[in-house]
Amino acid sequence: MKKKIVVVSFLLLVVILMTYVVVRINTLKYDTKSGDKSNSIPTLYLHGWGAGARSSNSLISYAEKHNNAKKVLVAKVLKSGQVIFSGSWPNNVKRPIIQIVMADNKNSDYQLTEKWYANILKKLKDDYHIKKYNTVSHSMGNLTTMYYQMSHKSSDLPSLNRQVNIAGHFDGILGIDDTPNKNSLVPNGEPKIKNHYYSFLNQHRNEYPDGSVKVLNIFGNLNNGTNSDGSVSVVSAKSLKWLLRGKYKSYQEYEVFGDKGQHSKLHENDRVSQVIGNFLWP
Repeated sequence: MKKKIVVVSFLLLVVILMTYVVVRINTLKYDTKSGDKSNSIPTLYLHGWGAGARSSNSLISYAEKHNNAKKVLVAKVLKSGQVIFSGSWPNNVKRPIIQIVMADNKNSDYQLTEKWYANILKKLKDDYHIKKYNTVSHSMGNLTTMYYQMSHKSSDLPSLNRQVNIAGHFDGILGIDDTPNKNSLVPNGEPKIKNHYYSFLNQHRNEYPDGSVKVLNIFGNLNNGTNSDGSVSVVSAKSLKWLLRGKYKSYQEYEVFGDKGQHSKLHENDRVSQVIGNFLWP
């Protein structure tokens, strides 16, 4: 009887150990802080002013459903600038997506928020050895990413591969420092009026990567006489091309007309998501 108990106990111990090994292997495989993903090019989705995960959820859901992409991480940026990753990044994901959520989502000090963005890239490099990345930014998120690009040319952080800008107020916001049809572009694309932010970016444009980034600029036009999406004028959005003159590898624009071109509806527009998917993953 005692011998039988010993045998049963031994077999039970073996089963427990095997279970632990299997669980541990799976845990390591999907651990958010392990694994070399240096061959992956993640796409970082960044929301705009006063927003959060909800503003990029539709874009990400579309990419997961139609482009074989997958959200692997959420990068939460605390008000201190500390970055916390959550989620899992399986090795078999070909088109990884990282959703950024800023705790201080109304901070328009872009010389500060670009440092927070740099913290995300540093953590991606440290934890996953990332070398390249893509961006998809909406509204205020565009200024954060552009300030970052104009400040880190000599950085050893991951390099920008493809850039998607949605409703970017590069040269003014209606109701703040712009009014409908106030500004215009001269024949070479240069805006006649340059606000403080645009002037800063233009002064530092040589920091932008040389000839390596493909750019897609998406903006809306309500067709109501304002030539805007209700918040950002077409001129303000299109001023990006002159800002990046001679720097990009390729540049294309996509203008959304009518009600679906409204500022916040742009990131809920399936056609916009389709255009983005075709651009990021041709």
